[in-house]
Amino acid sequence: MGVAASAPGMNRALLWLAALAVMFAAADTYVVVLSLPDMMSSVGLSVEQLQRAAPIISGFLLGYVAMLPLIGRIADLRGRVPVLIAALVIFAFGSLVTAVAYDLDSLVAGRFLQGLGGGGLVPVTLALVADLYAVEDRGLPLGIVGAVQELGSVLGPLYGAVVLAVGNWRDIFFINLAVGLVLAAAIRTLNARGRTTDPATSPPSRHVDLIGLALLSVAISAMVLVMTQPPALITSVSLGAPFVPFGTSTSIWWSPLGLVAGLVALIFVGWCFGGAGRLINLRSWIASARQADLVGATLMSVMLGGIILAFASADPAVAVFSPIGPWLLAVSALSGVLLVWHNRRAKAPLVPRGALRRTPAWGALVISFFVGAALIAALTDIPVFARLSALNADQMGAALVLIEFLIALPIGAVLGGWLTRFAPLWLLSGAGMALAGVGFVLMANWSYDALEHWHSSVHLAMTGFGFGIVLAPINAALLATTPDQDHGVASALLVVSRMVGMLVGISALTTIGLRRYYAMESQLPTPNEVCGGNSTRCAEFAKLVTEAGISQLHVIFAGAAVCAFIAAGCSVIFFLRAPRAHASGVTAIA
Repeated sequence: MGVAASAPGMNRALLWLAALAVMFAAADTYVVVLSLPDMMSSVGLSVEQLQRAAPIISGFLLGYVAMLPLIGRIADLRGRVPVLIAALVIFAFGSLVTAVAYDLDSLVAGRFLQGLGGGGLVPVTLALVADLYAVEDRGLPLGIVGAVQELGSVLGPLYGAVVLAVGNWRDIFFINLAVGLVLAAAIRTLNARGRTTDPATSPPSRHVDLIGLALLSVAISAMVLVMTQPPALITSVSLGAPFVPFGTSTSIWWSPLGLVAGLVALIFVGWCFGGAGRLINLRSWIASARQADLVGATLMSVMLGGIILAFASADPAVAVFSPIGPWLLAVSALSGVLLVWHNRRAKAPLVPRGALRRTPAWGALVISFFVGAALIAALTDIPVFARLSALNADQMGAALVLIEFLIALPIGAVLGGWLTRFAPLWLLSGAGMALAGVGFVLMANWSYDALEHWHSSVHLAMTGFGFGIVLAPINAALLATTPDQDHGVASALLVVSRMVGMLVGISALTTIGLRRYYAMESQLPTPNEVCGGNSTRCAEFAKLVTEAGISQLHVIFAGAAVCAFIAAGCSVIFFLRAPRAHASGVTAIA
Protein backbone atom coordinates (compact mmCIF):
# COMPACT_ATOMS: atom_id res chain seq x y z
CA MET A 1 0.00 0.00 0.00
CA GLY A 2 1.20 3.47 -0.72
CA VAL A 3 3.63 2.49 -3.48
CA ALA A 4 2.62 3.07 -7.03
CA ALA A 5 4.19 2.06 -10.29
CA SER A 6 7.59 3.58 -10.80
CA ALA A 7 10.78 2.98 -12.69
CA PRO A 8 12.18 -0.44 -11.74
CA GLY A 9 15.54 1.17 -11.03
CA MET A 10 13.92 3.58 -8.56
CA ASN A 11 12.11 0.73 -6.83
CA ARG A 12 15.29 -1.29 -6.49
CA ALA A 13 17.22 1.71 -5.17
CA LEU A 14 14.45 2.43 -2.65
CA LEU A 15 14.46 -1.17 -1.45
CA TRP A 16 18.26 -1.24 -1.14
CA LEU A 17 18.21 1.94 0.96
CA ALA A 18 15.52 0.44 3.19
CA ALA A 19 17.50 -2.80 3.49
CA LEU A 20 20.63 -0.81 4.37
CA ALA A 21 18.68 0.91 7.12
CA VAL A 22 17.54 -2.48 8.44
CA MET A 23 21.14 -3.73 8.43
CA PHE A 24 22.40 -0.71 10.34
CA ALA A 25 19.64 -1.00 12.95
CA ALA A 26 20.44 -4.72 13.35
CA ALA A 27 24.13 -3.89 13.81
CA ASP A 28 23.18 -1.42 16.53
CA THR A 29 21.38 -4.21 18.40
CA TYR A 30 24.60 -6.20 18.74
CA VAL A 31 27.08 -3.34 19.11
CA VAL A 32 25.91 -2.72 22.68
CA VAL A 33 27.26 -6.12 23.75
CA LEU A 34 30.81 -4.72 23.63
CA SER A 35 30.05 -1.19 24.81
CA LEU A 36 27.75 -2.05 27.74
CA PRO A 37 30.46 -1.96 30.47
CA ASP A 38 31.60 1.51 29.33
CA MET A 39 28.00 2.71 29.10
CA MET A 40 27.37 1.51 32.64
CA SER A 41 30.41 3.29 34.07
CA SER A 42 29.42 6.53 32.32
CA VAL A 43 26.13 6.64 34.24
CA GLY A 44 27.66 5.64 37.57
CA LEU A 45 27.13 1.87 37.53
CA SER A 46 29.85 -0.67 38.23
CA VAL A 47 30.20 -4.04 36.54
CA GLU A 48 28.88 -5.66 39.73
CA GLN A 49 25.60 -3.73 39.27
CA LEU A 50 24.74 -5.53 36.04
CA GLN A 51 21.18 -6.20 37.20
CA ARG A 52 20.54 -2.44 37.53
CA ALA A 53 21.76 -2.03 33.96
CA ALA A 54 19.14 -4.48 32.66
CA PRO A 55 16.82 -1.61 31.58
CA ILE A 56 19.45 -0.55 29.02
CA ILE A 57 18.71 -3.82 27.22
CA SER A 58 15.04 -4.26 28.12
CA GLY A 59 14.30 -0.61 27.26
CA PHE A 60 15.56 -1.19 23.73
CA LEU A 61 13.58 -4.42 23.43
CA LEU A 62 10.45 -2.73 24.77
CA GLY A 63 10.67 -0.04 22.11
CA TYR A 64 11.59 -2.60 19.44
CA VAL A 65 8.68 -4.95 20.07
CA ALA A 66 5.83 -3.32 21.99
CA MET A 67 4.92 -0.67 19.42
CA LEU A 68 5.60 -2.73 16.28
CA PRO A 69 1.98 -3.70 15.54
CA LEU A 70 0.87 -0.05 15.73
CA ILE A 71 3.74 1.02 13.45
CA GLY A 72 2.87 -1.73 10.99
CA ARG A 73 -0.79 -0.75 10.97
CA ILE A 74 0.02 2.94 10.41
CA ALA A 75 2.21 1.87 7.48
CA ASP A 76 -0.81 0.04 6.04
CA LEU A 77 -2.93 3.17 6.34
CA ARG A 78 -0.46 5.93 5.57
CA GLY A 79 2.06 4.33 3.23
CA ARG A 80 5.37 2.53 3.66
CA VAL A 81 7.80 5.29 2.72
CA PRO A 82 6.54 7.99 5.13
CA VAL A 83 6.66 5.51 8.02
CA LEU A 84 10.10 4.30 6.92
CA ILE A 85 11.41 7.87 7.02
CA ALA A 86 9.74 8.52 10.37
CA ALA A 87 11.28 5.36 11.84
CA LEU A 88 14.74 6.47 10.70
CA VAL A 89 14.26 9.92 12.22
CA ILE A 90 13.14 8.40 15.53
CA PHE A 91 16.13 6.04 15.45
CA ALA A 92 18.46 8.99 14.79
CA PHE A 93 16.95 11.07 17.61
CA GLY A 94 17.18 8.10 19.98
CA SER A 95 20.84 7.74 19.00
CA LEU A 96 21.42 11.40 19.88
CA VAL A 97 19.73 11.05 23.27
CA THR A 98 21.80 7.92 23.98
CA ALA A 99 25.03 9.62 22.91
CA VAL A 100 24.54 12.56 25.30
CA ALA A 101 22.93 10.55 28.13
CA TYR A 102 24.06 11.64 31.59
CA ASP A 103 22.26 9.14 33.84
CA LEU A 104 20.53 5.76 33.64
CA ASP A 105 17.09 7.23 32.95
CA SER A 106 18.25 9.27 29.96
CA LEU A 107 20.26 6.32 28.65
CA VAL A 108 17.23 4.02 28.84
CA ALA A 109 15.04 6.68 27.19
CA GLY A 110 17.49 6.95 24.30
CA ARG A 111 17.68 3.18 23.88
CA PHE A 112 13.86 2.95 23.95
CA LEU A 113 13.62 5.49 21.12
CA GLN A 114 16.32 3.63 19.19
CA GLY A 115 14.37 0.40 19.57
CA LEU A 116 11.15 2.11 18.53
CA GLY A 117 12.70 3.46 15.34
CA GLY A 118 14.94 0.50 14.54
CA GLY A 119 12.20 -2.05 15.13
CA GLY A 120 9.80 -0.19 12.87
CA LEU A 121 12.17 -0.50 9.91
CA VAL A 122 11.86 -4.28 9.57
CA PRO A 123 8.11 -4.83 9.05
CA VAL A 124 7.78 -1.72 6.88
CA THR A 125 10.62 -2.92 4.62
CA LEU A 126 9.05 -6.39 4.34
CA ALA A 127 5.72 -4.83 3.43
CA LEU A 128 7.53 -2.61 0.92
CA VAL A 129 8.81 -5.75 -0.83
CA ALA A 130 5.22 -6.97 -1.14
CA ASP A 131 4.22 -3.62 -2.65
CA LEU A 132 7.06 -3.50 -5.16
CA TYR A 133 7.11 -7.14 -6.30
CA ALA A 134 4.50 -9.65 -7.45
CA VAL A 135 4.01 -12.77 -5.34
CA GLU A 136 6.11 -14.94 -7.65
CA ASP A 137 8.99 -12.42 -7.57
CA ARG A 138 9.16 -11.71 -3.82
CA GLY A 139 11.34 -14.60 -2.74
CA LEU A 140 14.74 -13.18 -3.65
CA PRO A 141 14.05 -9.63 -2.35
CA LEU A 142 12.73 -11.09 0.91
CA GLY A 143 15.84 -13.24 1.13
CA ILE A 144 18.04 -10.21 0.56
CA VAL A 145 16.26 -8.24 3.30
CA GLY A 146 16.70 -11.18 5.67
CA ALA A 147 20.33 -11.52 4.62
CA VAL A 148 21.25 -7.89 5.23
CA GLN A 149 19.48 -7.99 8.59
CA GLU A 150 21.58 -10.95 9.66
CA LEU A 151 24.66 -9.38 8.08
CA GLY A 152 24.09 -6.52 10.49
CA SER A 153 24.47 -8.97 13.36
CA VAL A 154 27.83 -10.01 11.87
CA LEU A 155 29.07 -6.47 11.42
CA GLY A 156 27.68 -5.12 14.71
CA PRO A 157 30.36 -6.48 17.07
CA LEU A 158 33.12 -5.69 14.56
CA TYR A 159 31.78 -2.17 14.04
CA GLY A 160 31.65 -1.64 17.79
CA ALA A 161 35.16 -2.99 18.28
CA VAL A 162 36.58 -0.65 15.61
CA VAL A 163 34.85 2.44 17.02
CA LEU A 164 35.84 1.59 20.60
CA ALA A 165 39.44 1.08 19.47
CA VAL A 166 39.69 4.68 18.23
CA GLY A 167 37.04 6.43 20.33
CA ASN A 168 34.47 5.82 23.08
CA TRP A 169 31.00 4.34 23.24
CA ARG A 170 29.28 7.68 22.62
CA ASP A 171 30.92 7.88 19.19
CA ILE A 172 28.97 4.77 18.15
CA PHE A 173 25.68 6.57 18.65
CA PHE A 174 26.84 9.83 17.08
CA ILE A 175 27.66 7.77 13.98
CA ASN A 176 24.19 6.20 14.21
CA LEU A 177 22.71 9.71 14.30
CA ALA A 178 24.52 10.75 11.14
CA VAL A 179 23.76 7.54 9.24
CA GLY A 180 20.08 7.59 10.23
CA LEU A 181 19.60 11.16 9.03
CA VAL A 182 21.51 10.55 5.78
CA LEU A 183 19.40 7.46 4.99
CA ALA A 184 16.17 9.31 5.82
CA ALA A 185 17.17 12.18 3.53
CA ALA A 186 18.21 9.80 0.75
CA ILE A 187 14.94 7.85 0.89
CA ARG A 188 12.90 11.06 0.96
CA THR A 189 14.80 12.47 -2.03
CA LEU A 190 14.54 9.25 -4.03
CA ASN A 191 10.86 8.93 -3.20
CA ALA A 192 10.16 12.50 -4.32
CA ARG A 193 12.04 12.04 -7.60
CA GLY A 194 10.47 8.70 -8.42
CA ARG A 195 7.04 9.64 -7.05
CA THR A 196 6.79 6.12 -5.64
CA THR A 197 4.61 7.22 -2.77
CA ASP A 198 0.86 7.52 -3.19
CA PRO A 199 0.24 11.27 -3.69
CA ALA A 200 -3.03 10.98 -1.79
CA THR A 201 -1.29 9.97 1.41
CA SER A 202 2.03 11.75 1.22
CA PRO A 203 2.30 14.35 -1.51
CA PRO A 204 5.79 15.54 -2.35
CA SER A 205 6.36 19.12 -1.27
CA ARG A 206 9.02 21.62 -2.17
CA HIS A 207 8.05 23.95 0.69
CA VAL A 208 10.55 24.14 3.54
CA ASP A 209 9.11 24.97 6.95
CA LEU A 210 11.82 27.38 8.10
CA ILE A 211 10.03 28.31 11.33
CA GLY A 212 9.58 24.68 12.33
CA LEU A 213 13.17 23.91 11.39
CA ALA A 214 14.42 26.82 13.49
CA LEU A 215 12.32 25.81 16.51
CA LEU A 216 13.49 22.20 16.28
CA SER A 217 17.13 23.26 15.96
CA VAL A 218 16.93 25.51 19.02
CA ALA A 219 15.14 22.85 21.10
CA ILE A 220 17.63 20.10 20.21
CA SER A 221 20.66 22.38 20.68
CA ALA A 222 19.44 23.46 24.11
CA MET A 223 18.69 19.84 25.04
CA VAL A 224 22.18 18.70 24.06
CA LEU A 225 23.80 21.54 26.04
CA VAL A 226 21.73 20.72 29.13
CA MET A 227 22.51 17.00 28.94
CA THR A 228 26.23 17.32 28.18
CA GLN A 229 26.96 20.22 30.59
CA PRO A 230 30.11 21.37 28.72
CA PRO A 231 32.82 22.10 31.34
CA ALA A 232 34.06 25.16 29.43
CA LEU A 233 30.59 26.72 29.70
CA ILE A 234 29.37 25.66 33.14
CA THR A 235 32.60 26.86 34.81
CA SER A 236 32.49 30.21 33.03
CA VAL A 237 31.45 33.20 35.13
CA SER A 238 29.61 34.83 32.24
CA LEU A 239 28.28 31.77 30.40
CA GLY A 240 27.57 29.37 33.27
CA ALA A 241 24.47 31.08 34.69
CA PRO A 242 21.97 29.44 32.26
CA PHE A 243 23.09 26.01 33.51
CA VAL A 244 22.54 26.71 37.23
CA PRO A 245 19.32 25.16 38.65
CA PHE A 246 16.83 27.47 40.34
CA GLY A 247 16.65 27.58 44.12
CA THR A 248 17.60 24.37 45.87
CA SER A 249 16.78 22.13 42.92
CA THR A 250 19.45 19.70 41.72
CA SER A 251 17.74 18.88 38.42
CA ILE A 252 19.66 20.08 35.37
CA TRP A 253 16.31 20.65 33.65
CA TRP A 254 15.11 23.12 36.30
CA SER A 255 17.56 25.71 35.01
CA PRO A 256 17.15 28.64 32.59
CA LEU A 257 18.56 26.64 29.67
CA GLY A 258 16.58 23.52 30.63
CA LEU A 259 13.34 25.50 30.74
CA VAL A 260 14.16 27.09 27.39
CA ALA A 261 14.66 23.63 25.89
CA GLY A 262 11.30 22.45 27.23
CA LEU A 263 9.43 25.62 26.28
CA VAL A 264 10.76 25.71 22.71
CA ALA A 265 9.99 21.99 22.34
CA LEU A 266 6.37 22.67 23.38
CA ILE A 267 6.14 25.58 20.94
CA PHE A 268 7.49 23.32 18.20
CA VAL A 269 4.87 20.66 18.97
CA GLY A 270 2.13 23.29 18.90
CA TRP A 271 3.47 24.64 15.61
CA CYS A 272 3.39 21.16 14.07
CA PHE A 273 -0.34 20.93 14.80
CA GLY A 274 -0.82 23.60 12.13
CA GLY A 275 -1.44 20.97 9.47
CA ALA A 276 0.01 20.56 6.00
CA GLY A 277 3.19 22.42 5.20
CA ARG A 278 4.66 22.10 8.70
CA LEU A 279 7.95 20.27 9.27
CA ILE A 280 6.00 17.43 10.91
CA ASN A 281 2.27 17.24 10.24
CA LEU A 282 1.35 16.01 13.72
CA ARG A 283 -2.36 16.43 13.09
CA SER A 284 -2.18 13.98 10.18
CA TRP A 285 0.00 11.46 12.06
CA ILE A 286 -2.31 11.48 15.09
CA ALA A 287 -5.30 10.95 12.80
CA SER A 288 -3.52 7.94 11.31
CA ALA A 289 -2.78 6.58 14.79
CA ARG A 290 -6.43 6.95 15.78
CA GLN A 291 -7.52 5.23 12.60
CA ALA A 292 -5.07 2.43 13.42
CA ASP A 293 -6.97 1.66 16.66
CA LEU A 294 -5.14 3.24 19.61
CA VAL A 295 -7.10 1.21 22.16
CA GLY A 296 -6.06 -2.06 20.54
CA ALA A 297 -2.48 -0.81 20.18
CA THR A 298 -2.36 0.12 23.88
CA LEU A 299 -3.66 -3.28 24.94
CA MET A 300 -1.16 -5.07 22.70
CA SER A 301 1.69 -2.88 23.95
CA VAL A 302 0.82 -3.70 27.56
CA MET A 303 0.56 -7.39 26.71
CA LEU A 304 3.93 -7.46 24.93
CA GLY A 305 5.57 -5.13 27.44
CA GLY A 306 4.68 -7.44 30.32
CA ILE A 307 6.17 -10.43 28.51
CA ILE A 308 9.34 -8.53 27.61
CA LEU A 309 9.94 -7.18 31.12
CA ALA A 310 9.14 -10.54 32.73
CA PHE A 311 11.77 -12.41 30.73
CA ALA A 312 14.31 -9.69 29.82
CA SER A 313 14.96 -8.80 33.48
CA ALA A 314 15.09 -12.41 34.70
CA ASP A 315 18.06 -13.99 36.44
CA PRO A 316 18.19 -17.49 34.88
CA ALA A 317 20.18 -18.74 37.86
CA VAL A 318 17.09 -18.15 39.99
CA ALA A 319 14.05 -18.54 37.75
CA VAL A 320 12.82 -18.37 34.16
CA PHE A 321 11.43 -14.88 34.76
CA SER A 322 12.00 -12.01 37.20
CA PRO A 323 10.55 -11.97 40.76
CA ILE A 324 7.66 -9.80 39.58
CA GLY A 325 7.37 -11.91 36.44
CA PRO A 326 4.18 -13.73 37.51
CA TRP A 327 2.43 -10.39 38.05
CA LEU A 328 3.69 -9.02 34.74
CA LEU A 329 2.56 -12.15 32.91
CA ALA A 330 -0.82 -11.94 34.63
CA VAL A 331 -1.20 -8.36 33.37
CA SER A 332 -0.14 -9.54 29.91
CA ALA A 333 -2.72 -12.33 29.97
CA LEU A 334 -5.48 -9.93 31.04
CA SER A 335 -4.45 -7.47 28.33
CA GLY A 336 -4.49 -10.30 25.79
CA VAL A 337 -8.04 -11.29 26.75
CA LEU A 338 -9.17 -7.67 26.55
CA LEU A 339 -7.42 -7.31 23.18
CA VAL A 340 -9.31 -10.30 21.75
CA TRP A 341 -12.58 -8.91 23.12
CA HIS A 342 -11.84 -5.45 21.71
CA ASN A 343 -10.70 -6.81 18.35
CA ARG A 344 -14.02 -8.58 17.85
CA ARG A 345 -16.02 -5.42 18.50
CA ALA A 346 -13.93 -2.59 17.07
CA LYS A 347 -14.99 -1.18 13.70
CA ALA A 348 -11.38 -0.89 12.52
CA PRO A 349 -9.27 -3.14 14.80
CA LEU A 350 -5.49 -3.01 15.01
CA VAL A 351 -5.31 -6.52 13.54
CA PRO A 352 -8.13 -6.66 10.99
CA ARG A 353 -10.47 -9.59 11.44
CA GLY A 354 -9.57 -12.33 9.01
CA ALA A 355 -6.07 -10.97 8.33
CA LEU A 356 -4.49 -14.09 9.83
CA ARG A 357 -7.35 -16.46 9.01
CA ARG A 358 -5.40 -18.72 6.65
CA THR A 359 -3.26 -21.40 8.23
CA PRO A 360 0.05 -20.34 6.61
CA ALA A 361 -0.45 -16.80 7.96
CA TRP A 362 -0.88 -17.61 11.65
CA GLY A 363 1.36 -20.64 11.26
CA ALA A 364 4.20 -18.34 10.19
CA LEU A 365 3.95 -16.60 13.57
CA VAL A 366 4.20 -19.92 15.42
CA ILE A 367 7.20 -21.01 13.35
CA SER A 368 8.88 -17.63 13.83
CA PHE A 369 8.54 -18.02 17.61
CA PHE A 370 10.42 -21.33 17.63
CA VAL A 371 12.99 -20.02 15.15
CA GLY A 372 13.72 -17.17 17.55
CA ALA A 373 13.93 -19.50 20.55
CA ALA A 374 16.49 -21.68 18.76
CA LEU A 375 18.45 -18.82 17.18
CA ILE A 376 19.12 -17.01 20.44
CA ALA A 377 20.87 -20.11 21.81
CA ALA A 378 23.39 -19.94 18.99
CA LEU A 379 23.95 -16.20 19.30
CA THR A 380 24.58 -16.27 23.05
CA ASP A 381 26.05 -19.68 23.83
CA ILE A 382 28.45 -20.37 20.96
CA PRO A 383 30.74 -17.55 22.22
CA VAL A 384 30.43 -18.93 25.77
CA PHE A 385 31.55 -22.36 24.57
CA ALA A 386 34.53 -20.74 22.82
CA ARG A 387 35.63 -19.23 26.14
CA LEU A 388 35.16 -22.38 28.20
CA SER A 389 36.66 -24.85 25.74
CA ALA A 390 40.29 -25.67 25.03
CA LEU A 391 40.32 -22.72 22.62
CA ASN A 392 40.14 -20.44 25.70
CA ALA A 393 39.12 -17.55 23.45
CA ASP A 394 39.01 -13.95 24.60
CA GLN A 395 36.08 -11.66 23.74
CA MET A 396 37.24 -11.06 20.18
CA GLY A 397 38.16 -14.71 19.62
CA ALA A 398 34.72 -15.81 20.80
CA ALA A 399 33.11 -13.31 18.41
CA LEU A 400 35.17 -14.72 15.53
CA VAL A 401 33.90 -18.23 16.30
CA LEU A 402 30.33 -16.93 16.18
CA ILE A 403 31.03 -15.27 12.84
CA GLU A 404 31.52 -18.74 11.31
CA PHE A 405 27.83 -19.26 12.10
CA LEU A 406 26.71 -15.75 11.15
CA ILE A 407 28.42 -15.61 7.76
CA ALA A 408 26.54 -18.70 6.60
CA LEU A 409 23.20 -17.22 7.66
CA PRO A 410 22.89 -14.43 5.05
CA ILE A 411 24.20 -16.79 2.36
CA GLY A 412 21.40 -19.20 3.22
CA ALA A 413 18.89 -16.33 3.28
CA VAL A 414 19.69 -15.25 -0.28
CA LEU A 415 19.67 -18.84 -1.56
CA GLY A 416 16.41 -19.56 0.27
CA GLY A 417 14.82 -16.51 -1.32
CA TRP A 418 15.90 -17.60 -4.79
CA LEU A 419 14.69 -21.17 -4.24
CA THR A 420 11.15 -20.02 -3.38
CA ARG A 421 10.57 -19.75 -7.15
CA PHE A 422 11.22 -23.45 -7.63
CA ALA A 423 10.50 -25.32 -4.39
CA PRO A 424 7.43 -25.40 -2.12
CA LEU A 425 7.67 -23.21 0.97
CA TRP A 426 7.02 -26.10 3.37
CA LEU A 427 9.98 -28.00 1.97
CA LEU A 428 12.38 -25.04 2.18
CA SER A 429 11.32 -24.00 5.66
CA GLY A 430 11.19 -27.55 6.99
CA ALA A 431 14.54 -28.51 5.48
CA GLY A 432 16.20 -25.34 6.73
CA MET A 433 15.11 -25.81 10.34
CA ALA A 434 15.83 -29.55 10.21
CA LEU A 435 19.36 -28.71 9.08
CA ALA A 436 19.71 -26.22 11.93
CA GLY A 437 18.37 -28.84 14.35
CA VAL A 438 20.95 -31.39 13.20
CA GLY A 439 23.63 -28.74 13.67
CA PHE A 440 22.51 -28.18 17.26
CA VAL A 441 22.53 -31.93 17.92
CA LEU A 442 26.14 -32.04 16.76
CA MET A 443 26.99 -29.06 18.98
CA ALA A 444 25.36 -30.81 21.92
CA ASN A 445 28.02 -33.49 21.51
CA TRP A 446 31.02 -31.17 21.16
CA SER A 447 34.03 -32.23 23.17
CA TYR A 448 36.25 -29.91 25.20
CA ASP A 449 38.61 -29.43 22.24
CA ALA A 450 35.96 -29.47 19.47
CA LEU A 451 36.68 -25.93 18.27
CA GLU A 452 40.28 -26.89 17.52
CA HIS A 453 39.08 -29.22 14.75
CA TRP A 454 37.67 -28.37 11.33
CA HIS A 455 34.42 -30.24 11.83
CA SER A 456 33.16 -27.63 14.31
CA SER A 457 33.30 -25.03 11.52
CA VAL A 458 31.14 -27.32 9.38
CA HIS A 459 28.63 -27.65 12.23
CA LEU A 460 28.49 -23.88 12.71
CA ALA A 461 28.13 -23.19 8.99
CA MET A 462 25.38 -25.76 8.44
CA THR A 463 23.41 -24.42 11.41
CA GLY A 464 23.67 -20.83 10.23
CA PHE A 465 22.86 -21.87 6.67
CA GLY A 466 19.74 -23.67 7.89
CA PHE A 467 18.51 -20.59 9.75
CA GLY A 468 19.15 -18.49 6.65
CA ILE A 469 17.18 -20.81 4.35
CA VAL A 470 14.04 -20.42 6.43
CA LEU A 471 13.81 -16.60 6.51
CA ALA A 472 12.39 -15.92 3.04
CA PRO A 473 9.87 -18.84 3.01
CA ILE A 474 8.34 -17.68 6.31
CA ASN A 475 8.02 -14.10 5.09
CA ALA A 476 6.74 -15.22 1.68
CA ALA A 477 4.08 -17.49 3.20
CA LEU A 478 2.83 -14.72 5.48
CA LEU A 479 2.69 -12.04 2.78
CA ALA A 480 1.09 -14.36 0.21
CA THR A 481 -1.75 -15.36 2.54
CA THR A 482 -2.63 -11.98 4.08
CA PRO A 483 -4.50 -9.14 2.33
CA ASP A 484 -2.32 -6.50 0.68
CA GLN A 485 -3.72 -3.76 2.91
CA ASP A 486 -2.65 -5.70 6.03
CA HIS A 487 0.96 -6.52 5.10
CA GLY A 488 2.41 -3.93 7.47
CA VAL A 489 0.74 -5.16 10.64
CA ALA A 490 1.21 -8.80 9.60
CA SER A 491 4.95 -8.29 9.08
CA ALA A 492 5.14 -6.50 12.43
CA LEU A 493 3.51 -9.45 14.19
CA LEU A 494 6.02 -11.78 12.53
CA VAL A 495 8.92 -9.76 13.95
CA VAL A 496 7.20 -9.65 17.35
CA SER A 497 6.77 -13.42 17.45
CA ARG A 498 10.45 -13.97 16.68
CA MET A 499 11.59 -11.48 19.33
CA VAL A 500 9.29 -12.96 21.97
CA GLY A 501 10.61 -16.40 21.03
CA MET A 502 14.16 -15.16 21.56
CA LEU A 503 13.31 -13.72 24.98
CA VAL A 504 11.46 -16.81 26.16
CA GLY A 505 14.09 -19.08 24.62
CA ILE A 506 17.13 -17.47 26.23
CA SER A 507 15.47 -17.41 29.64
CA ALA A 508 14.01 -20.94 29.54
CA LEU A 509 16.99 -22.68 27.93
CA THR A 510 19.51 -20.94 30.19
CA THR A 511 17.50 -21.87 33.27
CA ILE A 512 17.36 -25.53 32.18
CA GLY A 513 21.08 -25.48 31.42
CA LEU A 514 21.94 -23.97 34.80
CA ARG A 515 19.98 -26.68 36.57
CA ARG A 516 22.18 -29.23 34.83
CA TYR A 517 25.26 -27.25 35.88
CA TYR A 518 24.19 -27.06 39.52
CA ALA A 519 23.34 -30.77 39.54
CA MET A 520 26.83 -31.64 38.26
CA GLU A 521 28.49 -29.12 40.56
CA SER A 522 26.84 -30.70 43.59
CA GLN A 523 28.43 -34.04 42.66
CA LEU A 524 31.94 -32.65 42.29
CA PRO A 525 34.53 -33.60 44.90
CA THR A 526 35.86 -30.80 47.07
CA PRO A 527 38.94 -28.85 45.95
CA ASN A 528 40.94 -30.41 48.79
CA GLU A 529 40.05 -33.90 47.62
CA VAL A 530 41.14 -33.14 44.06
CA CYS A 531 44.12 -30.89 44.70
CA GLY A 532 45.41 -32.43 47.91
CA GLY A 533 47.58 -30.73 50.48
CA ASN A 534 46.84 -27.13 51.31
CA SER A 535 45.73 -26.10 47.82
CA THR A 536 42.10 -25.06 47.43
CA ARG A 537 42.31 -24.55 43.67
CA CYS A 538 44.26 -26.40 41.00
CA ALA A 539 44.12 -27.16 37.29
CA GLU A 540 42.42 -30.51 37.87
CA PHE A 541 39.57 -28.97 39.85
CA ALA A 542 39.22 -26.08 37.38
CA LYS A 543 38.86 -28.64 34.60
CA LEU A 544 36.03 -30.37 36.46
CA VAL A 545 34.19 -27.05 36.86
CA THR A 546 34.74 -26.30 33.17
CA GLU A 547 33.33 -29.69 32.22
CA ALA A 548 30.22 -28.89 34.25
CA GLY A 549 29.91 -25.60 32.37
CA ILE A 550 30.27 -27.34 29.01
CA SER A 551 27.64 -29.87 30.07
CA GLN A 552 25.32 -26.94 30.73
CA LEU A 553 25.88 -25.70 27.17
CA HIS A 554 25.24 -29.20 25.81
CA VAL A 555 21.80 -29.10 27.42
CA ILE A 556 21.10 -25.65 25.97
CA PHE A 557 22.12 -26.77 22.48
CA ALA A 558 19.93 -29.86 22.84
CA GLY A 559 17.00 -27.64 23.85
CA ALA A 560 17.66 -25.42 20.83
CA ALA A 561 17.63 -28.53 18.63
CA VAL A 562 14.18 -29.41 19.98
CA CYS A 563 12.93 -25.89 19.15
CA ALA A 564 14.43 -26.16 15.65
CA PHE A 565 12.81 -29.54 14.99
CA ILE A 566 9.45 -28.22 16.25
CA ALA A 567 9.79 -25.32 13.79
CA ALA A 568 10.61 -27.82 11.02
CA GLY A 569 7.56 -29.94 11.82
CA CYS A 570 5.30 -26.90 12.02
CA SER A 571 6.63 -25.75 8.64
CA VAL A 572 5.51 -28.98 7.00
CA ILE A 573 2.10 -28.86 8.68
CA PHE A 574 1.29 -25.15 8.33
CA PHE A 575 2.89 -24.41 4.94
CA LEU A 576 1.73 -27.54 3.13
CA ARG A 577 -1.05 -25.56 1.43
CA ALA A 578 0.81 -22.27 1.16
CA PRO A 579 1.07 -20.76 -2.35
CA ARG A 580 4.07 -21.78 -4.38
CA ALA A 581 5.74 -19.49 -6.89
CA HIS A 582 6.19 -20.74 -10.44
CA ALA A 583 7.66 -19.17 -13.51
CA SER A 584 4.10 -18.71 -14.79
CA GLY A 585 2.54 -17.45 -11.60
CA VAL A 586 1.24 -18.71 -8.29
CA THR A 587 -0.94 -21.67 -7.55
CA ALA A 588 -4.28 -21.04 -5.91
CA ILE A 589 -4.76 -21.51 -2.21
CA ALA A 590 -7.26 -24.23 -1.50
